Amino acid sequence: MAAVIATHDLKKNYRRIEALRGVSLVVETGEIYGLLGQNGAGKTTLIKILLGITRGWRGQAELLGHTAGTVAMRRRVGYLPEDHHFPDYHTAFSLLDFYGQLLDLSRAQRRQRIPLELERVGLVPRMHTKIRGYSKGMKQRLGIAQALLHDPDVIFLDEPTDGVDPVGRREIRNILLDLKGQGCTLFLNSHLLSEVELICDRVGILQKGRMIREGDIKSLTQQKGRFLIGLAQGQQMPLADLQSRGYQIAPLGERWEVQLEEQQNIDPVVDLLRAQGLSIRHLVEKRQSLEDMFVETVQEGNKGRT
Repeated sequence: MAAVIATHDLKKNYRRIEALRGVSLVVETGEIYGLLGQNGAGKTTLIKILLGITRGWRGQAELLGHTAGTVAMRRRVGYLPEDHHFPDYHTAFSLLDFYGQLLDLSRAQRRQRIPLELERVGLVPRMHTKIRGYSKGMKQRLGIAQALLHDPDVIFLDEPTDGVDPVGRREIRNILLDLKGQGCTLFLNSHLLSEVELICDRVGILQKGRMIREGDIKSLTQQKGRFLIGLAQGQQMPLADLQSRGYQIAPLGERWEVQLEEQQNIDPVVDLLRAQGLSIRHLVEKRQSLEDMFVETVQEGNKGRT
């Protein structure tokens, strides 16, 4: 796959404040990449550099194979900023018509695409209603529609589900997954980590301008060496036999948690259970939530700086 976004040793200072301290990342075509971090971590600065809004940076930053900030690339990029404010005297239709003109879409193109995008985000019934009567969630949906209006190759979304109810979040999540299925690349910031966990292929964690952890969701959230085992109803776990072989095992609800030491693996446990005629109905490597992983990583980073 080709890299849509690539940075290497990217740095940005605001006078004495180091907003970015050597950030390197790669986002490939068709990925949904989530950028996580506390307020002030540098997430918005990174996006604005890639979009050409913020200048005066050092290092390397490329978007769609061109140096970040190249004007011609902006036609291929969609952007939903956080805390956007649309003129509330517009309707959804007239607002997108205005943005379509800025995007140099013809009248025929605008008339074709505007209803399609409003249908995509569920705003067709209110497309001729003034924005001042919209809820926060409706305004967020409209923001997504404007980001998609010109059929971009890569979309930057800053808190795309902010202020949206659970049903709306699911609908937006499905929209983003559909876009990924069409080959679009998405780069998003969000504090709703449960949403990020459901849709992102990979995530990176920024802390005080540094990338402190990065990887795919499964690798980041698995707890290595911890397994959950469930037996058939009425069967008992042979604790004494397992403990005599050096395995740490403890009840966890209706299942059992096995904690492996560095030199151990789960195969001898499975072999012992089968040899005793027990039926294994559940066996998975234990995972933590993305939120737990994020908090743990940030806390470890804070200790490291101390």
